[in-house]
Amino acid sequence: MLTCKKPGFAGLFYARSSQCRFLSDKFSSKQHWFTKSPRQNLIKLDVRWPMYIIRRMEKVLNSSAIQKALTERGMSQGKLAQAIGITPQAVTNWLKGKDFPRPASLLKLATTLSLPFDQLVKAGDTGRPVIAYRKKANVKTTSAHLAKAEGIGMLLKPLVAHLPELQALRTLITSPSTEYDKLQTVVSQTRIRLGLGETAVLGYEHLIGEFKDCGAVLAPVLWGHKGNHENALHIRLPKEDVTFIFLNLDTHLEDFKFWMAHELAHVLTPELSGTNEGEDFADALAGALLFPKACAEAAYRTATQDTKPDRVIQTLMKQANAHMISLNTVYQQVQQYAKATQLPSLSLDEKAIHALRNSLRGPLVSEALFDPMPPSPQRYIAACENAFQTGFFHALKHMIVESGTGAPYIQQVLDTSLQDAMALHEALRH
Repeated sequence: MLTCKKPGFAGLFYARSSQCRFLSDKFSSKQHWFTKSPRQNLIKLDVRWPMYIIRRMEKVLNSSAIQKALTERGMSQGKLAQAIGITPQAVTNWLKGKDFPRPASLLKLATTLSLPFDQLVKAGDTGRPVIAYRKKANVKTTSAHLAKAEGIGMLLKPLVAHLPELQALRTLITSPSTEYDKLQTVVSQTRIRLGLGETAVLGYEHLIGEFKDCGAVLAPVLWGHKGNHENALHIRLPKEDVTFIFLNLDTHLEDFKFWMAHELAHVLTPELSGTNEGEDFADALAGALLFPKACAEAAYRTATQDTKPDRVIQTLMKQANAHMISLNTVYQQVQQYAKATQLPSLSLDEKAIHALRNSLRGPLVSEALFDPMPPSPQRYIAACENAFQTGFFHALKHMIVESGTGAPYIQQVLDTSLQDAMALHEALRH
């Protein structure tokens, strides 16, 4: 169970920069890992990819679509190689199916040719990863983002063999619906299964336990609060029947529980992963699970006893703090309750709710999970394993020891800087 040193979360770690995260044991306590162009450094290193990674990726690119795009742009393979920053021979190997681009190169290939991933990669590939990419402020996920994420998914395939045995019998939502009453039925059944009362606070330990019971692998990452804007990345490998959930710890505490519940909804509805319907249902279930009908009803009754907007907002804020969720989540659930029960909605300006929420931001999860700051790689790994009960880093360690996997693999899979990848690699191989 998570215990708290600061309101809402436990343990402690800190991330001051989106590019530099760890304190190296080999340097003074004032020096941080940092790089401005980690991808350029990558090509100069002994990457040491296990050969079965290459074999898993053979014949994946859609050569005909790439050739057509080159012809339309009057671009040669040599010019394409120059634009991506690789050798012409590498492009030739891709098109012949002898090799598959790494995530960074796959992203450049997609953007250079303006090809969405479903055109860039051959259709009908049963091993193709399924991506659900949740972003802040509903920012649109581009084809480039999907290409990069699917590239990471391909790289995760060989890691599956090193994971601890996953739960075989898993809970699924067979008929997902955003209809209010049906959604609340699912919420009620889920809470009963967890042993939670209808108004009890849903804790982090409950969500983490659900991920574990569903066979999902959590990968806590430090992707930055301002530099990158991803909250979470869901990668399902259907052939391997494994789901990886990357959770960005550089997220505000009051939002983090929502994103965890959102990703859990994806795990419970694998057939909707990667679809707009899946995103809508995940949003709906997350809010309802964190602040269900009984809570919304009680909050509505209290709020409507006062006509002053400030007092009404105070009522909602009190509930948000009690449940360790955002003011907006409480507000939305109360309004949905009112609509479903044909009661007058709260007379509040939604823009004012968002403005207040933004002005009362709590600390980042990364600030609440690591202390003292910044963490060493060893402490980062230990905190993630203990707080999130994840076997992700143990699997990485086993893969490094058994297969001789190098730091660039960690760099690509965790989408981190080369220095941080090297620090993690050093910590994991001992």
